[in-house]
Amino acid sequence: MIFFYKSLPYLAMIFLQLILSFLSIIVKHALDEGLSPHVLVALRMIVAAILVSPFAIVIERNTRPTMTFSTFSKIVLLSLFEPVFSQNLYYTGMKYTTATFTVAMSNILPAMTFIMAWIFGLEIVKLRKLHSLAKILGTLVTVGGAMIMTFVKGVLLDLPWTNGRTIIFKKSASDVKHTDLIKGAVLILVGLFCWACFIIFHAHILSSYPSVLSLAALVCILSSMEGIILAFLVERGNTKVWSIFNLDAKLLAVIFGGIVSCLTYLIMGWLTKKRGPVFVSAFNPLGMVLVAIFSSFFLAERLFLGRVLGAAAIIIGLYMVLCGKSKDQRPSNS
Repeated sequence: MIFFYKSLPYLAMIFLQLILSFLSIIVKHALDEGLSPHVLVALRMIVAAILVSPFAIVIERNTRPTMTFSTFSKIVLLSLFEPVFSQNLYYTGMKYTTATFTVAMSNILPAMTFIMAWIFGLEIVKLRKLHSLAKILGTLVTVGGAMIMTFVKGVLLDLPWTNGRTIIFKKSASDVKHTDLIKGAVLILVGLFCWACFIIFHAHILSSYPSVLSLAALVCILSSMEGIILAFLVERGNTKVWSIFNLDAKLLAVIFGGIVSCLTYLIMGWLTKKRGPVFVSAFNPLGMVLVAIFSSFFLAERLFLGRVLGAAAIIIGLYMVLCGKSKDQRPSNS
């Protein structure tokens, strides 16, 4: 029993990466089937708001601080960064690329957040310290890996389990045009930038409004309303995009996406308090490996050497940044 409790944080992160990987496959298939990424984000956050709000109401009913106009305004802005801007750009970029490419690019987020934290004075960098140099060098390596993934294709890698089998999900964009790849990469990077803004701003708001669950519920509620407005503006005149209530991948992407969003807020909130953000971020590459395997099975996505090398560079850079961050946190923890 003691071993189980010690292993629980690791099992929780593995479970989270597993369901996030399945979500990426389902969303990619739904996008290929015509689901609008803007409609997906709006409806997904409605489901997430319905699921996470009861936890916030019950658990934090006695600890929730008084809401002020200033705090509410900040939360409105926070919900615009993530999920409205970040997820809309992220999933639109996925539509132009592949699930594996999109998840691999997301590993650049810790390095991007480090740069923004450095700019805003939230991250102290001492150039004479080895761990600070590791963070800077790791950031450069992740950026280089992203560029390799975008511009270098390389030879096709034939996986043994992809030969002689039936594709489960048809109509997958396994062969992406180079122009679409660049367009998708730019959208994904801008989406990740918005996500990094959310992380920085989120830390600022938590200092004055420390109720994690209530903040998550408010973000879900506000982002669902903002997402609906954005979807109507972008998809104006196209009412067919809202027809997702058939038993197909579109409905599954919306419902499962809302469930995963709720679980992500709960698990990551718990583990960030228990083990810190470094522990949570360290599991990101596991999701990329799982998505690559699932994509080859379900979507028949083909892997190319250049993209594998780029993904490997991103992972190396990620762990250099995380290693530097862990050295930063040791003195304060002790």
